[in-house]
Amino acid sequence: MRPLPVSDPGTPDCRGPWRFLGWTVRAQSRLLVPAAALNVLAMVCQALMPAAIGRAIDLGLIGRDGSELLRWSLILLLLGLVQAAVGTPQHRMAVAVWLDAAYRVVQLVTRQSVRLGATLSRRLSAGEVVAVGVADVSKIANATEILIRAAGSAVAVVTATAVLLAATPRLGLVVLLGVPLIMVLSAPLMRPVHRRRTRQRELESELTDQAADLVSGLRVLRGLGGEKPFGRGFNARSQRLRRAGAHTASAEATLKGAGALLPGLLVVAVTWLGARQLAAGAIGPGELVAAYGYTAFLVGPLWTLADTAEAVIKGHVAAARTVRVLSLDPEQPGTGTREPDGPQAAVLADPGSGLRVLPGLLTAVVAGGQASALADRLGGYTDEDVRYGGVPLAELAGLRRRILVARNEDRLFTGPLAAELSPGGAGLEQAVRTACAEDIVETTGLDGYVAEGGREFSGGQQQRLKLARALAADPEVLVLVEPTSAVDAHTEARIAERLGAHRAGRTTVVFTASPLVLDRADRVVWICDGMVAAEGRHRELLDREPAYRAAVTRTGLVTEPKE
Repeated sequence: MRPLPVSDPGTPDCRGPWRFLGWTVRAQSRLLVPAAALNVLAMVCQALMPAAIGRAIDLGLIGRDGSELLRWSLILLLLGLVQAAVGTPQHRMAVAVWLDAAYRVVQLVTRQSVRLGATLSRRLSAGEVVAVGVADVSKIANATEILIRAAGSAVAVVTATAVLLAATPRLGLVVLLGVPLIMVLSAPLMRPVHRRRTRQRELESELTDQAADLVSGLRVLRGLGGEKPFGRGFNARSQRLRRAGAHTASAEATLKGAGALLPGLLVVAVTWLGARQLAAGAIGPGELVAAYGYTAFLVGPLWTLADTAEAVIKGHVAAARTVRVLSLDPEQPGTGTREPDGPQAAVLADPGSGLRVLPGLLTAVVAGGQASALADRLGGYTDEDVRYGGVPLAELAGLRRRILVARNEDRLFTGPLAAELSPGGAGLEQAVRTACAEDIVETTGLDGYVAEGGREFSGGQQQRLKLARALAADPEVLVLVEPTSAVDAHTEARIAERLGAHRAGRTTVVFTASPLVLDRADRVVWICDGMVAAEGRHRELLDREPAYRAAVTRTGLVTEPKE
């Protein structure tokens, strides 16, 4: 049996959830087909046992023929031995199919996450990614593996019905009509399960996403006194998810109840009809025992088929979310070939907002809640018609090398501090000084090991290290989003003073509302309602734009807690 996971998960069919499930099944065909064949053999042996028992009773016991009793007993033993012999390899293959399907989905999602890079967090919430990587993987694997048992169950139902039709046509006809009727009656119960489970998945993603935001922003919430309001909101979402889970469980319980009741009614009907035929002398005791055995036996395969329908429904919901992740493309992958040219070279312009970032200047932008979206546009992470030197960002050669967007949501990675801040080592000392991170470097050492996410550092320390990393990269255009929101006023003033000198002659955009940073900027642009409302020096705007003064003052009063 091949080792898992496979080296290459393959190229999935992402044209829809059903096609993705079909691709997953085809990818397991090397193990799934023989496993299904073994399961079919085992279930056929089990389906023939009631007939063997019935013949042993009628010919051996009732007919008082010892040779017939021995013959059918040996046949029964042979059926049991075959079933036992194929059980172990079939189970091993089924487990391998489940694991292979699960690993493939994990590999595909991981590969896609690496391919998307920063696009992932911009297009999908943390809750959606967690749901795919944890819950949906098992659902897709279940939907694949259960097909093995479904194949054996379907053949067992056909075999049992055929034997009954040959031995007792009337009873066989009841089973032949009863099985499809059970499936038809169960079908309407599957739709609410699918609908409610989809809604539950959506709420799970939203709640997981909010939980991640709460954990990452706990310091901010405490500083603003917002723990209780956010806690009440989280509790309200939790209750909605609980109710959605209860509704889903109710629909699933109804489906499972039908899966037990309807086959049970079929057993009752066949047993009652068989008893009447026995009393009338139309069938023998052995045939009645066989008929009862078949109807009792059919409960298992029918239950498996009902479970198959439920597993496929869950797999479809999970596959829909997985396809959404796998269908994303990196935003502006940076494959353009055009160079900036003409008299407008090096000007970064966003026609949508009217923002023009002039080359070689430190430009501060006051945009309030629109800062993050505008930074994405300037970095080429959206489809907006933003141009650099007159060239659309989608066509710009070396986009990611030229324009760097640094935000507080960026993460520190595990490894030596020097390699984390500047893999090449160029400009590191000056970048650390500009970011006022000398104390961190002195304490930790450039060879010091950074833990996952930089969790050993405070929020302000992480922010300064991220700023140093962005400065050390030394791009043509550096876009910073609130780079000093978590540091104290004295540190913020030093950063504001050093930033302009460090980036002298290169284009720098700082989205901020801090008066300390705004006062040091070469140019300030105020954006209101998505459009440029005014521009100039900070003190000039304070004097001539009352709305700008009010916006800066109001925003400056509500900041993240300083370290």
